[in-house]
Amino acid sequence: MIQPGFHYPIFGPEIRCPHCRQVIQALTLTDTYLCSRHGPFEADPKTEELVHLQSGRLWRQWQGEWYRQHTHPDGIRFEIHDALDRLYTQGYRATKVVIAQRYQELFTHYLERNTPWRGPSEPHMLRLFGLPIEFSPTPAEDPRWDVINFDLAKEPGTPIRPPYFRMFD
Repeated sequence: MIQPGFHYPIFGPEIRCPHCRQVIQALTLTDTYLCSRHGPFEADPKTEELVHLQSGRLWRQWQGEWYRQHTHPDGIRFEIHDALDRLYTQGYRATKVVIAQRYQELFTHYLERNTPWRGPSEPHMLRLFGLPIEFSPTPAEDPRWDVINFDLAKEPGTPIRPPYFRMFD
């Protein structure tokens, strides 16, 4: 008798859609998951990647979270910008961005370099959105960097003011 567990893709009978995070079901006897909003995702058992069939975007999983694997610097820049916005709305401010070393060659040409009007600082300091950039350790030193794209160093920020203010306090 064949056990039913062997009929599902490598991530099991259901996963969360990497785009909308809703639970999506696996199609039995295939390597595919189907999201009603975003279409089919195919699981590759050799690379343990999830491929969005309509766009070709790749996703890898680390500790239950899906991380898109970028092929162009604009994708990761957008993702970092979005994370900075979320951080700010939570009452924090970022102090540094650490980007996965695998993106260093792809990304370095798109980073801000120090300019004379900023004043004295490290001569080789790279910046993105005004924040200092570092590249991660190698995946051999820290395996999470084989999957995740970036991390933000943060500290509590100034409280977020409501969108309105009172003129006469």
